[in-house]
Order: sequence, then structure tokens, then C-alpha cells
Amino acid sequence: MEAPQYPVGQYNSQEDDQPSRREALIGVIEKAPQALREAVKGLSDAQLDTKYKNWSIRQIAHHLADSHVNSYIRFKWALTEDKPVIKAYDDGKWAELVDSKTSAIEAPLSMMEGVHKQWLVLLKSMTDDQFKRIYVYPNNNREMTLSNALGIYAWHGRHHTGQIIWMREQ
Repeated sequence: MEAPQYPVGQYNSQEDDQPSRREALIGVIEKAPQALREAVKGLSDAQLDTKYKNWSIRQIAHHLADSHVNSYIRFKWALTEDKPVIKAYDDGKWAELVDSKTSAIEAPLSMMEGVHKQWLVLLKSMTDDQFKRIYVYPNNNREMTLSNALGIYAWHGRHHTGQIIWMREQ
């Protein structure tokens, strides 16, 4: 059976700017590290190297840590600078680096736990006006509110963890 592109469904941003929705999204961010840890629990090295489409489960775990560290930094930039242009990165190339392809996953799991603890302190302290703050993507000058970024990264963690869970169920 071919792996689904979006095992938890596609991202939908319709209500990310509503305070009640943000509270739920912060809850998703809070649970993401434990959900990832549970998804990979007990997998052997051979299983971690099983591909889900283009990336192995190991690469997905590393990608989530890399991506969420970058998101946390982007939030801090947007909260401390006026419409900062963020530093983009090529996640595909990052996933091909030796650390992502071959190293143990305990470090990225711990990284996710640590960055999410700090990110949660920040998210829970933010005001409605702060969630309206913006950062800018350099490749297309697209503006992203922190409210929308919160929704994207809440979905992002569920999306990639869902890929791992789908693989386990096969």
C-alpha cells in the first residue's frame, strides 16, 4: 500500500487567529514531543531506517527537531524585531546530512522536549497583539503571522508523527 501524503489530513488555517483555537493549538504543541517519543518507541535501527516516501523514520525525527527549533527562533525574532526576514533553510538537504541519516534519535527527541518546554513558556505568555506579529519569508516575501505559524507547526508535528504511526501500522 502506498503511503498517504497527509496521514492526518492537510493543513487548514481557517481559525488559527481565534484565541480559543490558539489555546487548543498550544495544547497540540505541548503534546508533540511525547507523541513523537511514543511513535518511535521500541523501533530497531532497521525500522528507523525504513522510508516513508522520501525520508526514513530516523530522518523524520531529526527533521521535526530541526524544524521546531527553527520555528521557536522565528517566534523570538518576530516578537523582538519589526517584520524580520527569517533565515530560510533547505529541509531536504538538512535531512540528507549524516547526522539526520545515521545518528541515534535520542538527541532530537530530547531537543524536541527542551525546545517545546521553552516555546510553551513563550506561547502561553503571548498576547493577542503578539500573535498578530509577522515574520517574512525571504524567497517570496510572504508574511506569516505568529498565529498562523502556531497552527502550521501544531499541524506539522502531528503530520510527521502521523507518518511514523502509519508506518508502524503497516
